[in-house]
Amino acid sequence: MTLPTQLVLRSLLSDPTGMHYGLQLGAAAGLPSGTIHPILARLEAFGWLESHWEDADPRAAGRPRRRYYVFSPDGAEQARIALALVDTKRHALRIRPPGLAGGATA
Repeated sequence: MTLPTQLVLRSLLSDPTGMHYGLQLGAAAGLPSGTIHPILARLEAFGWLESHWEDADPRAAGRPRRRYYVFSPDGAEQARIALALVDTKRHALRIRPPGLAGGATA
């Protein structure tokens, strides 16, 4: 899982039942929209997210319509599991048993 995907998932999990839109998530994750939207599309294709367009008139709102993303019924749990696996692997790489990577004494 790429670091940008992890950042997006962590941003979504900050409010797991809320509706989020791309620009908001990009700001929270520190990523540009060109990075955010492909990630959101992949997460939706995996079934972790669902999306819908807001029902607003762009002229009245003074901005383009927003596409809102929300976790699917089991999407938040899947995201938590995936991030936990990433964290476990990262932690395992930091702990080196004796005999590896300069940890051994002869």
